[in-house]
Amino acid sequence: MTDYVTLLKNKELKATFQRMSILEVINRAGHMSVEAIFAEVSKVHPSLSLATVYKNIVLMVEKGVLVEVPITGKKSKYELAKEDHIHLVCTECGEVEDRPKLQEADRVLHTLTDEESFALHKQQINLYGVCRACQMEVAS
Repeated sequence: MTDYVTLLKNKELKATFQRMSILEVINRAGHMSVEAIFAEVSKVHPSLSLATVYKNIVLMVEKGVLVEVPITGKKSKYELAKEDHIHLVCTECGEVEDRPKLQEADRVLHTLTDEESFALHKQQINLYGVCRACQMEVAS
């Protein structure tokens, strides 16, 4: 089980029930849109507004607790910040799958940033395409 209190405090954020609920819902699902997060959180806390959820998500992205995964033509999804990895993003259905970071890609990125004298601290690789399920749907 993830220790959300420590996670938030390490990022200099108070561990409010709103933030704890948001983190719990996202952690369970993996990647979620603001609307999906709100729908789940409001089942437990019906008095919570969409604006409050959105405001907390934006703050937690700024502080590095959450990561935004942009999806072309669709609403972004959010996940808990974790080790660098690759996202496979389906531009048809909006599903996001995590894949481990490849050492070869890491070498290329570090070579590129070294050549540019750019101090790389974090990377987010999003690959956009069509997932297997959507490809099969089109083929049938």
